[in-house]
Amino acid sequence: MPIKILAFAGSPRRHGNSETLLDWVLASMSEDRDIIIEKIALSEADINPCRGCNACETLNKCIQRDGMDIYHDKIIEADCIILSSPIFCMGLAAQVKALVDRAQVFRSRKYVLKLPIVPPERKGKRLGIFLSTAGQTWNYVFDAAVPSVKCFYHVIDIRDADISYLMINGVDEKGAIEHHPTAKADATNLGKKTITELRKRLGL
Repeated sequence: MPIKILAFAGSPRRHGNSETLLDWVLASMSEDRDIIIEKIALSEADINPCRGCNACETLNKCIQRDGMDIYHDKIIEADCIILSSPIFCMGLAAQVKALVDRAQVFRSRKYVLKLPIVPPERKGKRLGIFLSTAGQTWNYVFDAAVPSVKCFYHVIDIRDADISYLMINGVDEKGAIEHHPTAKADATNLGKKTITELRKRLGL
């Protein structure tokens, strides 16, 4: 049985620092022959912002027809979901925040309609990864983004304890992460560690 990895590249600037970090993680994961990786650039994914209409509380789906029609099921089916985002104005990039907000449909399903997100046999087996980069060197630069990330994973049935983080600050210009002393090694190790843990959880 293949392990399904769903990765969202969240920056509006393609192939920048946060996407490079993501690519390093995915490259190390792809060394395992039983891995299926799908990488989505959110700047090209046609995901509209949430309208806040709460129709999903009765319909069990969003009333909007856009790219989320595709990614909704992929989010449920994936064994590991990776979010990458640069920090813009102390928070997530708008493209990532739109995805997080559209996860409202899962919150409605879980807490209002009392329906499962994943089958019982898959609960506790999925993992999440949040990757982020920031130009500022402040040690608190990621603090505002993390709660939104935790909320996203929580409503899709990935527990706080099952989320890994790799957040690199002080990389501003495009390509700056290439010169960071530990980022590539840390990303490579995280990818390998995640696959090892998934194999254990999935009994592979």
